[in-house]
Amino acid sequence: MHLAYPAVLSALLFCTGLYGVLARRNAILVLMSVELMLNAVNLNLVAFDVWLSKTAEETLHSGQALTLFTIAIAAAEIGIGLAIVLAVHRNRGTADIDKLRDTAEGHGPDDRDDSDSEAPPAEQAARSGRTGKAEATA
Repeated sequence: MHLAYPAVLSALLFCTGLYGVLARRNAILVLMSVELMLNAVNLNLVAFDVWLSKTAEETLHSGQALTLFTIAIAAAEIGIGLAIVLAVHRNRGTADIDKLRDTAEGHGPDDRDDSDSEAPPAEQAARSGRTGKAEATA
């Protein structure tokens, strides 16, 4: 089998995963897309390892060993990521990334403090501890 077949398949899988990361709003689908990208990298590692082992007469198989490490890291990443998504879903009631981004750290559109903007400028300066004379001389 030629090296081009797994390389093209790997590129297609990686592009599909990249599209899923960029276009999806659900956090679980984003995690699945990241896994798809990691599996595309694993396929590339194994394909190039087999190809290089045919040309060079080494039996080190470092690409396959690196693939095992990548699988272990991916399993840990998906476990922790899924735990975080489930905890956020329990607290906020949604796994939609856009809604979570809007309400992060309490900076949502409803949480703004507009009390200072309605006060007169002299009162705003008094609240901040500055006076007109101090600003003029500074």
